Amino acid sequence: MNQYFATTARGLETVAAEELKTLGAADIRPDFTGVYFSGDKALMYRVNLWARTIFRVLLPIAEFRCWDRKMLFREVERIAWEDYLKPNNTLAVKCTGSNAKLNHTHFTALQVKDAIANRQKKKFGYRSSVDTNDPDLLVNVHIKDDRCIVSLDSSANSLHRRGYRLAVGSAPLKETLAAALLEMAEYSPDLPFLDPLCGSGTLPIEAALKALNIAPGLLREKFGFTTWQDFDESLWNELLEEAKNSQLNQLKAPIYGSDRNFNVLDQAISNAQLCGVGDKIKFAQTALSELEAPAEKGILMCNPPYGERLGEVEELGEFYKLLGDTFKQRFKGWTAYILTGNRQLMKKVGLRTSRRLHVYNGSIECTLLKYELY
Repeated sequence: MNQYFATTARGLETVAAEELKTLGAADIRPDFTGVYFSGDKALMYRVNLWARTIFRVLLPIAEFRCWDRKMLFREVERIAWEDYLKPNNTLAVKCTGSNAKLNHTHFTALQVKDAIANRQKKKFGYRSSVDTNDPDLLVNVHIKDDRCIVSLDSSANSLHRRGYRLAVGSAPLKETLAAALLEMAEYSPDLPFLDPLCGSGTLPIEAALKALNIAPGLLREKFGFTTWQDFDESLWNELLEEAKNSQLNQLKAPIYGSDRNFNVLDQAISNAQLCGVGDKIKFAQTALSELEAPAEKGILMCNPPYGERLGEVEELGEFYKLLGDTFKQRFKGWTAYILTGNRQLMKKVGLRTSRRLHVYNGSIECTLLKYELY
């Protein structure tokens, strides 16, 4: 059993912990922007393949006291890097966090790289080359106060990059956040789902992937662990085959996405086709003022502009009022959710919330507003 650390967006630690539990993780302990958990190699592969709300899965290999460059270099050089990396393998180092004397992440990463190279040259006479784009081994270093944690990044690229979204709108949700919002809304594949402001389609696509039990990792080209020295190819192929065989062919309830902008709607259609759900989601070019409920009940969710990036608050006030009016008049029997990062605009909706859930969209503090429409 190994201990791992799954990184996630701020505010989604509890959601990620619940997801890890369903995937079979043990010793689950949420922390700031991440969750510690334990499991074997198969679990680590499975989390990378199936997790919808997690960015990366890190395998800590060393933790030590460290308050300056010399201590960092000495302790990193002591790690048995030959167990993880051969000199003919490529390497990259990423650093997060800081303290008083290690306050520049790029400088810290260079010190770690030099310490690894120094150990390799002493043992083998030559060292690994650096490949920041596609390394054989990605090392993650986190500095906090006088502690340093050195980990191997099993995911390589962030898991929010599913591999299907080649086209994006002006202010797209990360796929991990979209998946987390669906969990927070207790979305069930038995209910119709509609995003009336779908943009490039992230929410309806993530709903379709969940409803059809499609592992999001199936769409990715590579994971970091596939180039590790202890990579078990037969185990990985077994998990891939299991995931492919568990997919469903049909939705239990329809999923809809609409937007008034034809260009971004075309992006949504392209993205849905790329991940194999293009024929499952019903996209339509529809202005909010013309929107009608496609069923007697369901879940309605949208991420309207907040004012910071896509328009001024004054201009958006009427739009938020139209959202509330449309939901109230045409979606009786539905449950609606609005994600917004603007408290002033929240009031313009004009509906009473039944629940408010706090979450971050990138660096923006947001609220997921729930409305029961009767």
